[in-house]
Formats: sequence, structure tokens, C-alpha cells
Amino acid sequence: MKLGMQLSRKQLNRFGVDYLAQLRQLGVVGVSLDPDVSGHDWTIEAVEKMQALADSYGLELMMMQLPLPSSPIEQAPFPNIMLGRDPERDREIDSICHILEILGICGVRTARYNLNILGIPRTRAVSGRGNSKNAAFSLKHSDTEIRTLAGRVDEDTYWERITYFLERVVPVAEANEVRLACHPHDPCTPAGFRGVDAVLGSVEGLKRFVEICPSRYHGINFCQGTIAESLENPAREIDDVIRWFGSRKKIFNVHLRNIRGGRYDFIETLPDDGDMDLLESLNIYREVGYSALIMPDHVPEITGRAPEETAFAYSLGYMSGLLHSINR
Repeated sequence: MKLGMQLSRKQLNRFGVDYLAQLRQLGVVGVSLDPDVSGHDWTIEAVEKMQALADSYGLELMMMQLPLPSSPIEQAPFPNIMLGRDPERDREIDSICHILEILGICGVRTARYNLNILGIPRTRAVSGRGNSKNAAFSLKHSDTEIRTLAGRVDEDTYWERITYFLERVVPVAEANEVRLACHPHDPCTPAGFRGVDAVLGSVEGLKRFVEICPSRYHGINFCQGTIAESLENPAREIDDVIRWFGSRKKIFNVHLRNIRGGRYDFIETLPDDGDMDLLESLNIYREVGYSALIMPDHVPEITGRAPEETAFAYSLGYMSGLLHSINR
């Protein structure tokens, strides 16, 4: 396993490119960076530019985010894939396939993506350790009646749209030897929440998802925090979930983050401040033969001149310590 980090284009612009030097100094080996182009304008040159940028700081560009982000459908670069609107849907899927061909030519072997409608619903932030501001979700305090641009999307309809996408994209990923790592829906929400049955928010849904197209290039971005959010007792249940997906070689990237709480009521935390034993988790990742990137994801808002960078640095240092521990 290798220490990794993902940066959106907005984060890279906000932190500055010298942040990449800091990441290498903190032990990061591989990164996921986004090109400074729109979803329709990816080129070989744009990807090679990001590869050269990472390389100049001693990092390897091991992954890129397809223009299928976690944002709400109203902000999606390619909304028609999840809205199921033809013929626009086919044109957007063609664009995704073209991007996969570019990644294959450039040797970027993993693409992460989302199949999202709701975005990432959260309720009011809560006070965490030392009065940090931690993202949280409480179903009882959430406005469940808000509707999205998609309107009512039931389970069957959502699965149809996912299957339509995968049947057209996975063969292209195979042909270009690019692994597709889909992020789960964050958080788990009950059927009909804001009009949507978000089918990738549960372990059962993710199991069905990875079995739709039998391919070693079709898997998930295993966000441990998000998956924990769907469990009744994450500390007790997460190990078996890692084993199920890991033993089937369906984990292509790991977001190693922690939470307190569980299904429908949780708070995000720094890695050492949640309910799950991340050292035990890493031992299980190793047990199932996972060898790719381990990276942080969401971090609480802490005090200081560079709060986000500091929180990520803390998370990376903690993960580095865990990796050194299991490697011994």
C-alpha cells in the first residue's frame, strides 16, 4: 500500500502548486489531480501536463477524476447520464469513453468517478475535539422534502441508468486498461430521500453494483468513511465489508477516514478520533492483497492559518504511521 492524496482543481488552485512539494515531503507517493479543462475538452496534452506537474515534485499521477463528481445533479458537468435523457446521455457517455482512451494512452491506470444525484447531504456541523467544526448528518434534522432537478428517481430507474452507463463504459475501460473506481453515495439515505432512491449508499447496493459487469476493471473507490456511514455499528461491521470487496479485488482506491456514529446519524472525525480501528482496517486491506493508494478524504475544520492543509497533513502523518506499523 502507498500513501496517496487527491486534489480537485479548486483545491490545487487554493493551496498552490508548491503544496505538491509538501505532500512529497510528508511521504505521499501517488496523487490524483484534475486537468484544468472542462469535461468535453480533455486532451492527451492536458493529461500529460498534469503528469509533468506531479513528476516535477517527485509524485506519480496514478489516478484522475472523471467529470462525474460528487456534486448535486444541478452542478454536474454531464447531468444527462444520471437524468437518463437521450440523446444527450449517449453524447456524454461518448465523452467519458474518449477520456478513458486518453488515460490509457497516457498510462494513467485508474479513474475515479461518482454516479450521483443528491450530492453529499449534510446537516449542521457539530463541535468536535478541541472545538473543531466537524461535518455531520442527522436524518431527523434533515430536510427530506427538497427535490432535485431529477425529480422522483426510484430504485429500478436508478439501476437502469447505472447499468446503461456501465454496459457502454466498462468495455472501453477494459480495452484501454483503465480501472474504474466508483465512489459510494454519501451518505446512506432512506428510499425516497429528497425524491431519490440512492442505491449506492448501502453495502448491499455496492455488492450488486460490482456484479453488474464482470470485469477486473470495474470496482469501487472504497471510501471507508462513507461505507461506515451506512452501517449500524461500523466498528464491528467494517472488517467483513473490507474482506468482501477486497477478496474479490474490487477495491481500486481507499479513502481512509473515520466517523463517530452510524447509519442516518454520524459525525466526521480525524482518523484517530472515530469509532473504527484504522490499524486493524489496514491489516485487513493487506490480508486481502490490496496494494494501491491509501488517502485521506474529508477533514474537520480546525483552527490555524492553514486549517485544511494542516488537517490533511495530520491525517497523512497518522496514516503513514499506521502503514509503517503494519509493514513492520
